[in-house]
Amino acid sequence: MNLTRTAFGSWSGGRFMHFGEALDDARYINLVHRSYEMGTRSFITADVYGGGRADTLLGEALKGIDRSTYNLSGIVGHDFYGGLRAGAKGYPRFTEPGLRSPEEYASYLAMATEKSLERCGAEKFDLLMLHNPDSVGYSSEAVWDGLRTLKQRGLVDRLGIAPGPANGFTLDIIGCFEKFAADIDWAMIILNPFEPWPGQHVLAAAKKHNIDLLARVVDFGGIFHDDVKPGHKFRDGDHRTFRPQGWVEHGCEKLEQVRPIAEKYGLTMLQFSAIWDLSQEPVKSVVPTLIQEAYEGAKSIESKVDELAALPEVTFTPEEVKEIAAIGDNTGCMKLKGASERHAGQDPRADEWPIQEGQLRVAERWGLGATWAW
Repeated sequence: MNLTRTAFGSWSGGRFMHFGEALDDARYINLVHRSYEMGTRSFITADVYGGGRADTLLGEALKGIDRSTYNLSGIVGHDFYGGLRAGAKGYPRFTEPGLRSPEEYASYLAMATEKSLERCGAEKFDLLMLHNPDSVGYSSEAVWDGLRTLKQRGLVDRLGIAPGPANGFTLDIIGCFEKFAADIDWAMIILNPFEPWPGQHVLAAAKKHNIDLLARVVDFGGIFHDDVKPGHKFRDGDHRTFRPQGWVEHGCEKLEQVRPIAEKYGLTMLQFSAIWDLSQEPVKSVVPTLIQEAYEGAKSIESKVDELAALPEVTFTPEEVKEIAAIGDNTGCMKLKGASERHAGQDPRADEWPIQEGQLRVAERWGLGATWAW
């Protein structure tokens, strides 16, 4: 089964990434059941979340449900089996030179996929994505040979990439599309009306290479859930505290500017954001982070599941898409991760590396300019 228009990510509910209040096991499982029953039939998990606990809990929630009636997507790539966690940076990518050689990539991918499937209680993934690739993951034939082998073995039906964890990687993504398009069915990118940049730059390349896009951070840190207001107090350790000061206030100001368009179509603000994404080819699925905000009177996370599942079949006009993007324009608001001229002369790191000549040609081919120094 392919991904559906709406998807549930195992990072929702504050269990495995710190967003709002952490749900207990029973409420989390009920949330998965509710998503399924209300019509969201795609479930996405990453093996590194909770050191495998996200897989296990999702598997428990889906146990007994007809496997042919939902999409199960896995994400692998962080080596929490043999790698050492580097604090907030998390576990290293499996392609880190100190962990293994290219000849060992395929065996790692097979092991990680098999263990993730076992925890999920499943025989195969409908889609498997490469999690937060480093420069090697985007470009190595050995990595993609290993992924192809998983497909040949019947462990996965489709393949893709899930860049991150921060925003950027634009030239790396497009270069990966150009080199491995025959193997890539899906790519997951950050895209919402208040963060059109830089995700918007990969849309044309994905469309040309027949790659479908899955949009994450559709909620823009909860702003589009409409219950994060100016003065919102985030708990210590909340993942959103990395955003710049004033982002909530600025986001809420923009929210009021676009609210009339949402009201015109009878949409909640979460639905509005999702429809904006889906109104652009080739975005085919949205997976917002579902959050139970930690204050009295906050919207229930269950109501957010219902909003997402009830997403109507609406498409914004091209003019409306552009109008909304102009209001939310965030061009140059942050230093992007991935290949950049600002990293010239340094050794590649997990999320940043020097730009290569071939990537400058990618930028020129796609009208992104000869200099990519953000």
